[in-house]
Amino acid sequence: MRRLLVDVVDYPEPGIIFKDITPLLGDPAGFAEVVESLAVAGVESAGEVDVVVGMEARGFILAAPIALHLGVGFVPVRKAGKLPRETHAVSYDLEYGAATLEVHRDAIAPGQRVLLVDDVLATGGTVAATRELVERCGGVVAGVAVLLELSFLPGRAQVADLPVVALDVV
Repeated sequence: MRRLLVDVVDYPEPGIIFKDITPLLGDPAGFAEVVESLAVAGVESAGEVDVVVGMEARGFILAAPIALHLGVGFVPVRKAGKLPRETHAVSYDLEYGAATLEVHRDAIAPGQRVLLVDDVLATGGTVAATRELVERCGGVVAGVAVLLELSFLPGRAQVADLPVVALDVV
């Protein structure tokens, strides 16, 4: 998997090393293996889930096929202003700025167990904000599955009470 990830230096701003997953997505065998591995590891870590939530934008690419693999629904968490109906919104800090995420108010039923899926766990802000959105809907975050964890950033500490599985750690 690591051979299919490309480091892009100083993107989206100086001092950031962006992990580009597009070569992985372009490799059918690699992409299939990642989807299978994240689905299996996510359920082993979180237990049975009712819904998979993916965060904009690269989390969508991984979460949707994982949901299909598991035979459960997929819920997108979007940037502010992108969803057409009534939403819950949470603002949070990123490694290099701030953002607001939203989810439809009726996207997750009360009591549904949710697996959060994203490409990279960095500062943990996106996962923490998404967790808050799920909880506002009445859902229960059962675990987090990511392709890559940046261990030099405090992401895992932000969600220390949740099971977190990463296919690779740098």
